This record gives sequence, structure tokens and C-alpha cells, in this order.
Amino acid sequence: NTASAEGSFGEILASPYATAKAGVINLTRNAAIEYGRVGIRVYAALVALWCLVGGGFSLRHLWLQSLPPGQAPACGPDLAYMFDAFPLKDALLLLLRGDGNCAEVDWAFLGIAIPGWTLLAFVIIAALAAWSALRPRT
Repeated sequence: NTASAEGSFGEILASPYATAKAGVINLTRNAAIEYGRVGIRVYAALVALWCLVGGGFSLRHLWLQSLPPGQAPACGPDLAYMFDAFPLKDALLLLLRGDGNCAEVDWAFLGIAIPGWTLLAFVIIAALAAWSALRPRT
């Protein structure tokens, strides 16, 4: 399990982060208990699934960045306001949907913006996870 120690021990003023990490720890522990006979295949399938989710977010971000300036969605409220003014579910949906702030390219390496590099990483990790899940075991 590669979750940080905060999921097990916690830290002052880090409750949301520690809760998310504890969820990752328990998700993988329960998967190992329930599907122990298939071992690494479960972990590999979970990794591939999360890579598909992350890749989807990267693709959405790349799409927002590819829009002409006039077609990019309007910039939404800042993060602190969203969590103060909206229910958690609505704030998270707004956050994950992206807005005009996502259309700005702040940094690029070799002509590729951050979402492009993260998409590449997600694809590579998903391919390795699929190989690990599907390769024959001796």
C-alpha cells in the first residue's frame, strides 16, 4: 500500500487529507482480504481503474486548454467560497467540472502542458497495471 502515514496516524489540521488516505488504505486492505486468491490482479485492476479516472480528468483539462479564448467557460468562484457557500457534493462537482481557470496554460515542457504529461503518466501506469494483471502467473 502506497498511501501516506497520515492515513494511519493523522496530523493536526489535516483531517480531509488523512481521511482520504485512510480510505485508500482500507480500500486496498479489504480488496486484498476479499480477493486474496487473485492477489496482485486486484491491485493492478484498481490501479488501472484509477488511471482511467485520472486520464479522464487530464483529457477534460486538455480540452479546456484547447478551446479558443472566447469559448472557454467563465471562471467560477474561488475554492474557499465554493466550500463555504455550497454543499460539499455541489462544490466537488463544480471543482471537478473545471472552469475558465483551467483553460490557462501556466507551464509547459517540450511544448506539452501539465495535463498532457499527467495523461502520459496515467497511460503508462495503466499499461503497466494491465500487463501486471493479465500476465500469466507461474
